[in-house]
Amino acid sequence: MGGGSSVTDVTVKIDGHDVTVPEGTLVIRAAEEAGIEIPRFCDHPLLAPVGACRQCLVDIPDAGNGRGFPKPQASCTIPVAEGMVVETQNSTAVKAQHGIMEFLLVNHPLDCPVCDKGGECPLQNQAMSHGQGETRFEGTKRTFPKPINLSPNVLLDRERCIVCQRCTRFAAEIPGDPGIALIQRGAQQQIGIAEDKPFSSYFSGNVIQICPVGALTSDDYRFRARPFDLVSTPSVAEHDACGAAIRIDHRRGKVMRRLAGNDPEVNEEWISDKDRFGFRYAVRDRLTSPMIREDGELRPASWLEAVAVAAAGLAGAGSVGVLPGGRLTLEDAKAYATFARDTLRTPHIDFRARPLSEEETGFLRSRVAGTSLTYADLDAADHVVLAGLEPEDEAGTLFLRLRKANKSGLRITTLSPYASEGSRKLGAEVVLTAPGAEKDALSQVSGVTEASVILVGERMATSPGAYSAAAELADRTGARLAWVPRRAGDRGAVEADLLPGAGGLDAEAMVRAGLDALVVAGVDPDDTADPAAFLAALDQAGFVVSLEQRVTAVTERADVVLPVATASEKAGTFVTWEGRRRPFPKVFDKPAAYSDAEVLGHITAEFALVDAESAEVADESVESSPTTTDSAATATDSTGLRLATWHLMLDNGTLQSGDKALAATARPAFVRIPAALHEKVGDVVTITGDRGSWTLPALPAELADNTVWVPTNSFGRGVWADLASPGSTVTVVSTSSTAEGEQ
Repeated sequence: MGGGSSVTDVTVKIDGHDVTVPEGTLVIRAAEEAGIEIPRFCDHPLLAPVGACRQCLVDIPDAGNGRGFPKPQASCTIPVAEGMVVETQNSTAVKAQHGIMEFLLVNHPLDCPVCDKGGECPLQNQAMSHGQGETRFEGTKRTFPKPINLSPNVLLDRERCIVCQRCTRFAAEIPGDPGIALIQRGAQQQIGIAEDKPFSSYFSGNVIQICPVGALTSDDYRFRARPFDLVSTPSVAEHDACGAAIRIDHRRGKVMRRLAGNDPEVNEEWISDKDRFGFRYAVRDRLTSPMIREDGELRPASWLEAVAVAAAGLAGAGSVGVLPGGRLTLEDAKAYATFARDTLRTPHIDFRARPLSEEETGFLRSRVAGTSLTYADLDAADHVVLAGLEPEDEAGTLFLRLRKANKSGLRITTLSPYASEGSRKLGAEVVLTAPGAEKDALSQVSGVTEASVILVGERMATSPGAYSAAAELADRTGARLAWVPRRAGDRGAVEADLLPGAGGLDAEAMVRAGLDALVVAGVDPDDTADPAAFLAALDQAGFVVSLEQRVTAVTERADVVLPVATASEKAGTFVTWEGRRRPFPKVFDKPAAYSDAEVLGHITAEFALVDAESAEVADESVESSPTTTDSAATATDSTGLRLATWHLMLDNGTLQSGDKALAATARPAFVRIPAALHEKVGDVVTITGDRGSWTLPALPAELADNTVWVPTNSFGRGVWADLASPGSTVTVVSTSSTAEGEQ
């Protein structure tokens, strides 16, 4: 993809002004370059031109060949030509634009006072600037029952629709989810969906934002506020490691909605539904005050008391482990590193709240920290190799950028246990790779050059030798290498070196080591490699301090609970998977909403007052060594099926709770099994691992040999808590045969 022939410039005359633009530029873009406004509805710079609304009609008396067009032309579909003459404001163009506007308003309802788009509506604005002052229409306007649900998130008011097709074009072109389309003909033409099949896309909320009228609205935001009531603050999405720019619209201390920001270098103008709608967690089950455990029960406490108790408990502990989780800003991550190494003087620190390995620890330090690889580098690459990474589910912005690059010619190869729908949308060549076989698969990937990029996901930690194989492939070919985690704070944690120090234990080893005290922040036990062991470690530890936003299984077991600010309640910086720093300002200035760094600072100040003798940290008392999550070590049944799993974008994750419409769009949990096995066991199966059994619907899929796939956290408490240990094998039987065996 990189490189190309030089582009020839052409000069056109628009409203008497000479404008020089690259050959192939659309007339409407050339006018923008000259600062000339042409009204439009269907045109969008990131969508293919279609000329659907006709509002951008202009007069072209000379097409560059001495002859003009006999009637006005849609400027969003006509490329410029040398010597072309364009008139956007002469009597012909103005009459055409006014006529189209009058036509669009014939059946448009005059419900601006109640319409969610009122106050920020392009139709409103352009009806004033390019329309008639009064209507000549005296008939009865067309009406439809309203609204209808295109999905649980997206509602449609059909009489407002001007059939610009922005929504249908976005769905088909950008995420590759063509679930909505134009149906009917003539005056009855309207946006519709297949019968009993809602519009399903992780990016559906973008159609609401780009709709130029109030036809598409959000179930969550509908009738909740007016644009002129809202205060807007730019921010960065906190749900993944992509760093998408967002805009937070709020009123009286409450978030009303979130919109996509415009950042051409990162997310362009698109965000995932998770980034758009997943903000209710910030008010649901929030911790409102510090708490300390007294007589076995947690009771509210003042900040001074809670901080003093935390400092005294940690100072008196012999060995302390710090588990800061993956939600941290860079500033918070640095504070945890300083707190662990300088204040607690412990090497036992690890941010990874998921299955991990010692191999990964070395990889993150040697191949990830301090590196940078951008979305622009992906655009310029000739080949992108994905390993242990499903971008559609784990990195939404990355998925859209890869899909756009693929449509422009980028070759994509993915090493995956099954040929997912996301891989198909990327146009990827799928190399079916069983869990644990990534090392061999990487050594056999072809077509990797110094212009290529290798992207590895965090799931590679459960595949022995995979990270080393990726590094070896990059070294051998000269390709660029990058690590793409799921959580927004993971890359910043690597930069802050929130990894075990010399002689230190990783997160899994800390759980087994029986440490005297634990400091835990933003860790969901069910996400860890062994949830039961994690909860047991909390119960057995002599002292547990929890820095948390919401009530969790950790806070219920903690000795001191210290509430910390959410992303909207503090300023900070997320570091994206690219290594790009994404600073964001504080949205709400709430009293006693302290960042993790501020809380740790208070504990450190109190810590200094504690008797130095009691504050000595006896790391030598820990008799445990880091171990890896190697598949061979935990396999329970050599004749079973290998278990592949990853998190779906929308699942039972902690930061997604509270938004019912968003939760209703999550994809249902299925067991994906080979077609031959599906014929034997049927549509409902029981899958059994070394930690339990699930009974779920089954779907046939194209999988690696002897492999089954389930979503990590879409059912029950998740795979690691309810079903199997990382790297283990499972059995799949027909539910009917299970029932027969129980009789």
